[in-house]
Amino acid sequence: MTNTLAPFAPPQRILMGPGPSDVPAHVLAALAAPTLGHLDPVYLRIMDETRQMLQQVFRTQNQLTLAISGTGSAGMEACVANLVERGDEVIVCVNGVFGGRMKDVAERYGAQVHTVDAPWGATIEAEAVRAALAAHPRTKVLGIVHAETSTGAHQPLEEISTLVHDAGALLLVDAVTSLGGLELRVDDWRIDACYSGTQKCLSCPPGLAPVSFSAAALAAMDARKTKVGSWYLDMALIRNYWGSDRVYHHTAPVNMTYALHAALATVITEGLDARIARHGLHHRALRAGLQALGLTYIPARSLTSLNAVHIPDGIPDARIRTRLLEEFGIEIGGGLGPFKGKAWRIGLMGASSSRRNVTTLLAALETLLGEEGGASTNSGAVAAATKVYSA
Repeated sequence: MTNTLAPFAPPQRILMGPGPSDVPAHVLAALAAPTLGHLDPVYLRIMDETRQMLQQVFRTQNQLTLAISGTGSAGMEACVANLVERGDEVIVCVNGVFGGRMKDVAERYGAQVHTVDAPWGATIEAEAVRAALAAHPRTKVLGIVHAETSTGAHQPLEEISTLVHDAGALLLVDAVTSLGGLELRVDDWRIDACYSGTQKCLSCPPGLAPVSFSAAALAAMDARKTKVGSWYLDMALIRNYWGSDRVYHHTAPVNMTYALHAALATVITEGLDARIARHGLHHRALRAGLQALGLTYIPARSLTSLNAVHIPDGIPDARIRTRLLEEFGIEIGGGLGPFKGKAWRIGLMGASSSRRNVTTLLAALETLLGEEGGASTNSGAVAAATKVYSA
């Protein structure tokens, strides 16, 4: 019987949504390298190098820094599952989808969860955290999102970290949309548990979740009275595989580790400071162009990696995004939750953060908004971005 199925050939897109981001060719090529056994000495060396590079990118000396087999959500669950026991008091800061998810996960592991809430698009105020810690003095962990992907809000952490540690609690941070693209200092900011994903500012395919745990977090894990609720995400088992003992836990995603290794090498070669500056430059240029089109930002304090803007009245959200994809090959994201149909989320993460992408998107949006009645075709969006680049 003849097999008539044609090989799958995905289209080439410009990925400017909330993730994944564009993946460089050499990172994709790493996925196609020969697969080794997960205990092969050569692969173990790649694991060690990956761990060391993750320490550099997290800006930490934490020994328990590695990549969880799974997406960023697995990183979130690993942090919660290992730090929280049933009955523990936990505070979660909620100002968007991903703070809400952290709350949900903590509740599933039996925590008594208290929330510090802020409107979508706003950041969490330090005084609200101070009040919550005073009201709940038995708090073990406070969780907060550094880069809220659902709203584009960029959360300051340093003052909150001081409050958390003064109260004797541990600080858990979601850095899924900030690691490798925004300023993030795990040691300097005394972050006890931090998780991210490979598909955002690291520009690697989705599939691994970088995590880092402080000595205090490790001590809290070792002092547990009960087993971790998830066998797969139990760091007591995983760290024996990533550490010197090399005790088998699960079959690691070998080729994904190759890809992450290549992506991290790219980050380090560019330099973290230079990479952060690049994200800032393209954000400013995009912002100038979007404002020339009459689009306004949702958060007062915006991420440089994720730009969330209001959709003008009368403009069809889904049709514009569909036309961007089909006519220009550009993907951007729609709004979530209360922002559904009311916001666009435009990613400038990793390899996607480039002048080519900024000007291509602005030109396409200017055309489509003009055709849909939302802006003059002479609004000068590209010229506004070019002015930023020239400066």
